[in-house]
Amino acid sequence: MSSIAGHGCERIVPEEAKKTLEEIERSIVKRYRKPIWSKFIKAVKDYALIEEGDKIAVAISGGKDSLLMAKLFQELKKHGQVNFDVEFIAMDPGYHPQIKELLIENCEHLNIPVHIYESKIFEIIDEKAKEYPCYLCARMRRGSLYNKARELGCNKLALGHHYNDVIETTMLNVLYAGNFKTMLPKLQADNFEGIELIRPLYYIEEEAIKRFIKYTGLWPLNCACMVAAEKIGNKRHEIKAMIAELKKTFNDVDKSIFKSATNVNMNSILGWEKDGKKYSFLDPENEIKK
Repeated sequence: MSSIAGHGCERIVPEEAKKTLEEIERSIVKRYRKPIWSKFIKAVKDYALIEEGDKIAVAISGGKDSLLMAKLFQELKKHGQVNFDVEFIAMDPGYHPQIKELLIENCEHLNIPVHIYESKIFEIIDEKAKEYPCYLCARMRRGSLYNKARELGCNKLALGHHYNDVIETTMLNVLYAGNFKTMLPKLQADNFEGIELIRPLYYIEEEAIKRFIKYTGLWPLNCACMVAAEKIGNKRHEIKAMIAELKKTFNDVDKSIFKSATNVNMNSILGWEKDGKKYSFLDPENEIKK
């Protein structure tokens, strides 16, 4: 039995409550085949996320999404036809020692050979962005992971963003930023030439991930941020709650939001931006023919 404390609370995880490694791995391709495995494979194929000869850095935060993603990559290595290599990496931004212990325990139980390396991101964020730390923290984490991926000779970095993250990001941009921009399944890194970011959980719903983790009996990390632990007003949580409320009267509203990014009608928008340049429907070359 292991005891893990964090943010002033303690939770006991009985070892007998955890499923065995064999049970967990089998459940991915059997029990959760439709909501998880099939959607993972579909995203990989639809967006050509994993290709012959790739060396992929799989980023593990210790949360539910990244733990599942790591196991999906391992299963694909076992069952897939594409020849690729993986490096499992986890950045320690300044975790409480017991939080780091939990990360290590979970990876050991799941047989994930993770490279844990240290940074001082929490310390830096505490000094430079006391009031609104999350945006800067996310950017610094991303840059650190890109650096580690390049150091390990990887050409791709895999992050554990899922279907609901895509929807929430779209709505955050519409409602708070005043633009229509979504989270792409893959993109080239701006400042790290030769490295592509991929999101293989793109089609997998968060609820399915929660059910899988509950089945495993593992206790994943949450944010584990000692800086932002008591900050309030997280807009993403507000968007999540709003979408849940909308689904009560419009069951497929999440699907509509997700699909909207693939159905943009260029003849019916006022303006757009591409490669840093802004365009308007009033520009002579963009005149709409009736």
